[in-house]
Amino acid sequence: MVNRKQIKELLNESACSHNDKKKSSCDKPKPGATTGGCAFEGAQIALFPYADVVHLVHAPATCQGASWETRATPTSWEGENNTLLGYCTDVTTNDIIFGGHKKLEESIEYIVKEKNPKGIFIYETCVTAMIGDDMDNIAKRMEEKHKIPMVVIHSPGFAASKNLGSRIGGEAILDQLIGTREPEEIHPYGINLIGEYNVTGDMWQYTPILEKIGIKVVSTLAGDGRLEDIQVAHTAKLNVIVCAKSLVTLTRKMQERYNIPYVSVSFYGKRDTSNAIRSIVNAFGDEELSKKAEEIIAEEEAKLEKALIPYRKILNGKKAILNTGGNKSWSIASALQDIGIEVVATSIRKATLEDIEIAKQYVPILMKVPANEQGKLIDEHGVDILLAGGRSLYTAIKKKIAFVDVNQEKKVSYGAYGGLTNLAKDVCSAVQNDVFKVVGEKAPWE
Repeated sequence: MVNRKQIKELLNESACSHNDKKKSSCDKPKPGATTGGCAFEGAQIALFPYADVVHLVHAPATCQGASWETRATPTSWEGENNTLLGYCTDVTTNDIIFGGHKKLEESIEYIVKEKNPKGIFIYETCVTAMIGDDMDNIAKRMEEKHKIPMVVIHSPGFAASKNLGSRIGGEAILDQLIGTREPEEIHPYGINLIGEYNVTGDMWQYTPILEKIGIKVVSTLAGDGRLEDIQVAHTAKLNVIVCAKSLVTLTRKMQERYNIPYVSVSFYGKRDTSNAIRSIVNAFGDEELSKKAEEIIAEEEAKLEKALIPYRKILNGKKAILNTGGNKSWSIASALQDIGIEVVATSIRKATLEDIEIAKQYVPILMKVPANEQGKLIDEHGVDILLAGGRSLYTAIKKKIAFVDVNQEKKVSYGAYGGLTNLAKDVCSAVQNDVFKVVGEKAPWE
């Protein structure tokens, strides 16, 4: 299980650019900070897109109810999609007193019999960590009995925040799955996509392009992922971190264990997508591969520019404020600039120090407390559109400006070249929608 030493190691990741800084975003949170997303939620988000395994939460039902199906992560898995249902042992007061071992075993037996999954991911939460259920021993016995992987993720919410939970999830996969199977052949240009959750199909926007160049996606963690693929992830030649910097621990340890280098990229916007493709291809140092990549990049950019012509006319001169988190604080800003929008400010509230440094290169104003700052900036700069999560919709309505949801609740993909066209279309629709002006007016009877 994850002990104090491992927690400390995860909080002080040597590969993080901010590791030697005093104000590290990996610091253990202050009391109450985990209410914004606990370690269990982070672990589940990192691993939940695996549709060929059952995700079993050993906890009271409230843990599952608070975090289940928080992101639209589509899959091409042809079998039953096990992410559409939440599985929970439903630990009760009686189990807390006498132990939840029996209930966990019965749950595993039921899942194996009724669902026949490729494997089972078993999540430990606050309650089951405190009562001391020996989940590792149960999982080992059940694995030997049923001959399928049983991966235990020790992710009690009190351990830390969502960021560390994602690291714990990656650690569980590294120790219990990666390297447990050998493939029939090893592709010379194989990569692992790490931290790509395929939200609204973002991954499917660029993987066909990589395949056209000659790059093979060996495995993903975890968008549209397969358990059998992640087992052979150690045979890839390159790890590609997409968005989730929290999983840099996984890539560092894979470099140490399997000698697999890693790059960190973004697939939002024309410039960043092209640069991401180049970063991946250049890591292999193959001239023919690089030449092929440049040809395909030129083709894709030409098609994109043609598709963007009608949208650029509408968006020319428009100003926007961006309130999202992580690397989207600058990657979405880059995408907006690519379609002709001036980005006045972006939020850095959930960004790492590395993300903040990159954001400075794209956006002039960095908001530390967007809830207090964005309204004032909208007035001062004559902003036309606010792009954020659903909670910021009220601000847009109050200020009578357009709004687009760019967080995980979004309905269509904004990734890569095709996704940029989708973003341009949605922004145009929002800017031209009179409802944002009307809804902010007083009611006729007032």
